[in-house]
Amino acid sequence: MSIIKLSDNNSLTIPAEMAKELDLKPGDDLSLEKGDGGTLVVRRVAASVAERDVVSRLMTPVQESIQKKNLATPFRFIKGVGPKLAEALAKKGIATVEDALYLLPNRYEDRRELRPVGKLRPGHTEVFHGEVLTADTVATRGGRRFFEAIVSDGSGTISLKWFHFNPAWQKKAWRPGRKGIFTGEVAQYGFQREVHHPDVEWLAEGESLATVMARDPFNFGRIVPVYPLTEGVHQKTMRKVQKEVVDGFAAAAVNPLPADVVTRNGLIPLPEALREVHFPGEAATLEALNEGKTPAHRTLVFDEFFFLELGLALKKQGVALEEGIPFAVTHRYTKPLLQLLPFQLTNAQRRVLSEIKGDMMAPHPMHRLVQGDVGSGKTLVALMAALVAVENGYQVAIMAPTEILAEQHYLTTHRWCEQLGVAVSLITSSLKGKAKTEVLARVADGTAQIVIGTHAVIQDRVEFFRLGLGIVDEQHRFGVIQRGLLKKKGASPDILVMTATPIPRTLAMTVFGDLSLSVIDELPPGRTPIETRICFESRRPQVYATIREEVGKGCQAYIIYPLVEETEKSDLKAATQMAEHLQQDIFPDLKIGLLHGRLRPEEKEGMMAAFKNREIHVLVATTVIEVGIDVPNATVMVIEHAERFGLSQLHQLRGRVGRGSAKSSCILLTPGRLSEDGEKRLRVMEATTDGFRIAEADLEIRGPGDFLGTRQAGIPDFRVANILRDGRLLEEARHEAFALLEQDPDLVRHPRLKEELVKRWGGRLELAGIA
Repeated sequence: MSIIKLSDNNSLTIPAEMAKELDLKPGDDLSLEKGDGGTLVVRRVAASVAERDVVSRLMTPVQESIQKKNLATPFRFIKGVGPKLAEALAKKGIATVEDALYLLPNRYEDRRELRPVGKLRPGHTEVFHGEVLTADTVATRGGRRFFEAIVSDGSGTISLKWFHFNPAWQKKAWRPGRKGIFTGEVAQYGFQREVHHPDVEWLAEGESLATVMARDPFNFGRIVPVYPLTEGVHQKTMRKVQKEVVDGFAAAAVNPLPADVVTRNGLIPLPEALREVHFPGEAATLEALNEGKTPAHRTLVFDEFFFLELGLALKKQGVALEEGIPFAVTHRYTKPLLQLLPFQLTNAQRRVLSEIKGDMMAPHPMHRLVQGDVGSGKTLVALMAALVAVENGYQVAIMAPTEILAEQHYLTTHRWCEQLGVAVSLITSSLKGKAKTEVLARVADGTAQIVIGTHAVIQDRVEFFRLGLGIVDEQHRFGVIQRGLLKKKGASPDILVMTATPIPRTLAMTVFGDLSLSVIDELPPGRTPIETRICFESRRPQVYATIREEVGKGCQAYIIYPLVEETEKSDLKAATQMAEHLQQDIFPDLKIGLLHGRLRPEEKEGMMAAFKNREIHVLVATTVIEVGIDVPNATVMVIEHAERFGLSQLHQLRGRVGRGSAKSSCILLTPGRLSEDGEKRLRVMEATTDGFRIAEADLEIRGPGDFLGTRQAGIPDFRVANILRDGRLLEEARHEAFALLEQDPDLVRHPRLKEELVKRWGGRLELAGIA
């Protein structure tokens, strides 16, 4: 028993060993109660979240500095981390103990009780014990070899199997008569239950189960974390090391969120959240842990989203504070363009156009995202916005992600602009020599009023005379940095971003959270729904019959291929060879056209014009036609090797038909050997033409990183959050971040928030002017 004496100034000093036993932290409250024999019992009183937050705010700068230094400790200095483990985890970006704290388990296993073998449940990860009855290498009829051990505990038997193994080592370890505790996912094949590649903890001769479980508290008798691993790193090693990290450094994690935000959103202290997420206590439920729905997960996710949204809010505010160009709407070019068009604008186009005009007339720069499904008329809206800038004597830059898209924008735009007397120039990386010099000169002296191109538009050599508006097409393929570079080409030009890929709301809030959003949610009148169906290779004759039937009615067809020319290594059908085959062998009486990215711009324009003028019955093409071709008479599209395309690309391609009043169809032709993801994609296409539903499905199948095409430069990485799972929390964090910034625009009253924000965003907050 520790005896504590009252000091001269009537204070009590708690000995170090007692403080450790009580798990005391700076600022914890203690209660003194009368015990037996006139003694006093000391207990720790758990502080409320708000109180702890106040305490953490009262830390001295020296204490804070020590905490930060502790978190920056190199991971290799942790007990149990050898050079090999440090090197393996460095590949996963784990360099410091702070990185390790945020390397969270990707799932959890309940190892609180051993289940009898007879009651093991297929589809569950179970922990059971037993004795090895037999163990040996087995060969299947097909000659495949695996190692099998049969284990029993008296209530039943189960087969344990390994498909990658060292026969000599396996035979030595799995001796009949040896007892152990086994962990793994139970599968059922016919009447037999199996576990593949289980974890094992062997019992020494005469050792009891209770002794083994007590000896290894990280791996038994609790809910245990399962970490994402790199090759050669075992879960046991990982748990042991992470326990060292959590015990030694979780307390150093300080939450700089304001106390009212913490309380309002039911968050728990950051150190507590980190401990609970890595090594859950008795009260935790397996289901909540695996779904990421515990208070600890919620706290970490909210923290991550809050700083993301605070950064985006600052960017948005930075734009609002900047001086922009207050454009005047004179209708000098926009009215004549409307008279040239053979159709009327839809109500949605008019609404979005008025939102854009409102932004352009304001005294600060526009930063707007226009989202519209395939064929909704975004290009025309963008051209109208461009003409407003040109009417005011400014230049416009239109940036597309590929040369093909840039060319198509050029072909569409210059056709209208020529009639209006507006000069349009095209800049791509394939432009060379004298031609390039001439275009750059036209851009520099202002002769080129609208400049269209790829990322070549933002290269150093391109200098604008007076850039007033930057338009970025298919924004999901560009990062925040490219947007920033385009902005630097002028004196705070307006920025308009367009995408035909419907972006789920949660993703739009993370990637484009600094932009205002407009949605063109209406298709031009006269469009018909497109019927989509999957056809396997065996039904090719029927597919060709459908094409012939449509052409017989006076309509036209597209056949899309993933490649331009066949290669020896690929069994994919290619456009060039198939166009010849179709012309000679299948449709000798029809006119077949060929369109691909290697054709010169004037050849592409000629081919598109011939198809539009009905001089061609069937257009064989690569994905060059993904955007920009509008032929109302085309009623059937066949997509060869449809399984090779992404969902958003399939949706874009399908949007080339169904543009007239005749019934249209899209046939997804596939050889039939589909991966699980491939089949999911095609089934979604068959089930819906709703771009937003397709985008949600695409996001679910591929995950956010792949969905965006490229990693979004300029957005901090998510270590904990999952935008599919945590959408609601994202909205709450966004609301809090924007509200806080409204009250404290320069974060003067929140210096620690500001410091943490700069740390997380690195040098990527330049638009906000805070770093």
